[in-house]
Amino acid sequence: MTERERFIRALKRQPIEGHVPTFELVFFLTMEVLGKVHPSHRQYSQWNQMSVKERELQLQDMATCFIDIAKKYHHSAIFVHPNPGKPDDTIRLLEIIRERTGDEYYTMMHGDPTYSIPDGDTMLDFTTALYEEPERMKAQSHERTQRALEWAEQLSHHPGLLDGFTLCSDYCFNTNPFFSPAMFSEFIAPDLKAVIDGYRSMGYYTIKHTDGNIMPIVDQMVQCGPDALHSLDPQGGVDLSEVKRLYGDKVALVGNVNCGLLQTGTDEECAADVRRCLRQGMEGWGYIFSTSNCVYTGMDLERYNMMMKIWWEEGIYGPNGGQAVNAK
Repeated sequence: MTERERFIRALKRQPIEGHVPTFELVFFLTMEVLGKVHPSHRQYSQWNQMSVKERELQLQDMATCFIDIAKKYHHSAIFVHPNPGKPDDTIRLLEIIRERTGDEYYTMMHGDPTYSIPDGDTMLDFTTALYEEPERMKAQSHERTQRALEWAEQLSHHPGLLDGFTLCSDYCFNTNPFFSPAMFSEFIAPDLKAVIDGYRSMGYYTIKHTDGNIMPIVDQMVQCGPDALHSLDPQGGVDLSEVKRLYGDKVALVGNVNCGLLQTGTDEECAADVRRCLRQGMEGWGYIFSTSNCVYTGMDLERYNMMMKIWWEEGIYGPNGGQAVNAK
């Protein structure tokens, strides 16, 4: 099977052999690994002044970043971050990746129209509007959902370029969700379900991401029907084995290697957490290995390299869906 096929089987919670699939939401350390600025960090204020040839060279170089990281770390999927994000250029970037890799990798992009935690500049106005103008806020959310589905429909006219969307609106702090369960049910869940259903009707898979303590709202998230949940944040108190026990027959699980430990823990603590994650996640299939957020700017590259060395040596399925017997 290709890595793409293995990734999709994991999303469907189907048996696979060999390594548990892996990828990262973002891998920002491209300068350390490749000597290239990550595509998301590039400034293209003069994009419209570039010639067609210049834009093509930029898109080719961005594709190289995504492909080379996937190859180096044996990722099964490529999360494409378009820049500057113009529709035609985004489609061309996806075309380049497919032209150069065929169907080897599962490809995904952002695609979440639902409300997330507002930033500090807008939090007061946002929360006030939820209480004082709930119908306007719901209508605005519906409009955002419709625009997301229209973009997906446009992409669907280019079959084979994109496999799915990852929904990256963050709902939770480490201690609790920003939206209470009742507010989540009123303002978030209807459009989360609508966009997931809409994507699925076009043939796209969905992975729902949010950091933090999802436990008070995870049941509603699962009921909205995503194919997988990411990132199962241990810093938010999310226990991978418990989520798998409760929902492993309904949704695939992604993530859970503690980014905080990768940043500040000892080598021994990091190694133990990677092995815990593999042990808890792999049992019974339906799991994709990754950090509990992303490989962010400032993370020690050697820690990620260590994490991936353990995965390569030990993240291998045995005959019954757990780790192979030689795993530690």
